[in-house]
Amino acid sequence: MKRSRTYIIFLSVIAALGGLLFGYDTAVISGAEQSLEVYFIDSLGLSKLFQGLTVSSALIGCIAGGLMSGMISDRIGRRNSLIVAAVLFFFSALLSSSPEFLFFTKGEPTMGLFIMFNIYRIIGGIGVGLASGLGPLYISETAPAKIRGKLVTLYNLAIIFGMLVVYIINWRIVAGQSMSWINDIGWRYMFASEAIPALLFFGLLFLVPETPRYLVMKNKDKKAMNILKKVNGSEEAAREIYKNIRQAVDKLDKTKTSIFSYGKLVVSVGLLLAIAQQFVGINVILYYAPRIFANMGASSDSSMLQTIMIGVVNFIFVLIALMFVEKVGRKRLLLIGSVGMAVGMFGIAALSFAGSMGIGALISILVFVAFYNLSFGPLTWVLASELFPNKIRGQVMALTVAVNWGSNLLVSTTFPTLLELGAGFTYGLYGLMCVLSFAFVWKLVPETKGKTLEEIEQYWLSKQQKKKQTKEIGVKKLSGKKVSW
Repeated sequence: MKRSRTYIIFLSVIAALGGLLFGYDTAVISGAEQSLEVYFIDSLGLSKLFQGLTVSSALIGCIAGGLMSGMISDRIGRRNSLIVAAVLFFFSALLSSSPEFLFFTKGEPTMGLFIMFNIYRIIGGIGVGLASGLGPLYISETAPAKIRGKLVTLYNLAIIFGMLVVYIINWRIVAGQSMSWINDIGWRYMFASEAIPALLFFGLLFLVPETPRYLVMKNKDKKAMNILKKVNGSEEAAREIYKNIRQAVDKLDKTKTSIFSYGKLVVSVGLLLAIAQQFVGINVILYYAPRIFANMGASSDSSMLQTIMIGVVNFIFVLIALMFVEKVGRKRLLLIGSVGMAVGMFGIAALSFAGSMGIGALISILVFVAFYNLSFGPLTWVLASELFPNKIRGQVMALTVAVNWGSNLLVSTTFPTLLELGAGFTYGLYGLMCVLSFAFVWKLVPETKGKTLEEIEQYWLSKQQKKKQTKEIGVKKLSGKKVSW
């Protein structure tokens, strides 16, 4: 059992490196954002909308990568799809750092160069979109039910660690440098630094196998059994899990499969979780943190250091979520997190209205970030990897990831424009979204703690059957009534 525990942790850590690159690529823009504004937006005379699009351009790729992830992973496998993501990460890092490569003159921004930079960011975004869905999917399809929640949370811990690493790297790049150097050269080093973890991820993926559930779906039962034995520590446990997987796959093989094979509710819950995770406003904080702190009066170095504080709080509270996800449960943590996030966001809004964006605003930001990473940050991906039945998991996970990144794009692109209407109004709007997220979780999200993926699948089947029975009873009652004209 000890060897099997070590083995599944080893597999999960490698899959979670996709999360590290996800976090790295997402947060690297926070350090480069103001330099990109000077280098491209100001020099080309572009509007605030183009600034928002530059910060968010990778998200267009994330949506595409999310949409493609189901099709690609069902065709070439979960592991091979992650290898594709690693390659995209690597080339995007190098090309974003030197967008003039082959076609343009360095140091002379043009509209064509601006477009190519965003195309290179979109390429990296496709990698993020693939990894953001397939990393948790790989872990959930491989891990035993008792520790699945913790191991999928490990993926989110890697996202936060990637963000923390890039915050520190960004700070070290700008430390002691002039603004002109940062605006000309510094931002290039920020993007180029991602190539190193991308190469590491690419190499390590060749050490992990395909997931047992995917192998059973492709009728590679012997390989699936070997992995299940390694992961679960005994042949008896492996056979029982294999039997459940085989039955679930065979049952749906006999029927036409669509994403609504288990009803619309399971798909709706997954998509609403993805939307809620973004609409609460987390990426407004992550992408624009240095600018927010600069507006509070911090210098360039200080704003980067305060951004590192966000990364540290992120990391600590994801660790806490990791410790409590199997004890407290997914649903309860989401409810607690929604309340804490609302307090943090309404605090920022109130201080903005009062014109007092000092230490109180910093504390409110950290409160919001802490409760987000205790709840929606890690648990959206935990639940998304667990909620969907085996046969439709790849398709619906792809749709969920695409909706998540689409929501991210909408929020982060509109933030600079919303700020012109007033900071208090903008942060208050995100606070309202936190309140709505509480109501959604309370009403619709089921608890999945300690359940196997096949048990969760059975839950949705029973829900669908109850709905059908209720409809049939309603039709019978209606047909039994006399109609008078």
